[in-house]
Amino acid sequence: MMGAMRIALGITYNGQAYQGWQSQPSGNTVQDHLEAALGRFAASPISTICAGRTDAGVHGLMQVVHFDAPVERAEPSWVRGTNTFLPKDIAVQWARTVPDAFHSRACATSRRYGYALLQSPVRPSVEHGRVGWVFQPLDLEAMERAAQYLLGEHDFSSFRAAGCQAKSPVKTLYAIQIGRSAQRPSASRDGVPSCYWRFDFQGSAFLHHMIRNIMGCLVVIGQGVKPPEWMHEVLEARSREIAAPTFSPDGLYFLGPQYDAHWGLPNEAISFDWFA
Repeated sequence: MMGAMRIALGITYNGQAYQGWQSQPSGNTVQDHLEAALGRFAASPISTICAGRTDAGVHGLMQVVHFDAPVERAEPSWVRGTNTFLPKDIAVQWARTVPDAFHSRACATSRRYGYALLQSPVRPSVEHGRVGWVFQPLDLEAMERAAQYLLGEHDFSSFRAAGCQAKSPVKTLYAIQIGRSAQRPSASRDGVPSCYWRFDFQGSAFLHHMIRNIMGCLVVIGQGVKPPEWMHEVLEARSREIAAPTFSPDGLYFLGPQYDAHWGLPNEAISFDWFA
């Protein structure tokens, strides 16, 4: 559209109720609800392009989208006006006017994901849908050693879903960080200590189910079923059949893309403090 103003938005969402990010015939995706709300606010259809798609049940703490606005509105109005028409578990956090050269996906220099995991003999309740769950203790050192094999540029075919549409399985992982909260003695008779784990991943881009498949392997290693060196064997096999089963989407959060500073876009939202 000639003369249209390009707008970038930062979006947060709880993914439990939705069939992922990408638009579906059902209309029950985050993209479908966002575009419907934008259309109502602008009184004109609006199509968005996102920085990274998320699966069903996966949450977003800083999804970034862009679109060419059919009407002129102040940046705060894009936030408040769009949120008026969004479900309670999706919210626009910020809006910025950006140059036509900006593209939410192509301009991203890296992407970040986080995974929250509850280690406890008892399943999650208040955290249901927001954390993954294991009922056996995990070995931090073993998982950290295994994660080192994944850093750098590799063919990640072993961690790629069958329906992945990426043109190449070669991606670069820049960092993997693993931490846990203080362990609490279990009140149950099996004595497994309870704690929360957090796994952070930063990479150039990610394949469909890549993080969830890596998580499945890390958990198997953390439980002592496989040694840390097994992660290297899985990576080199370049076969999905070798890796562990895909882990739950419940604790997976898209922490968002990162951009060069000259675009002037926020890297985080207030929800990052909650996730921490």
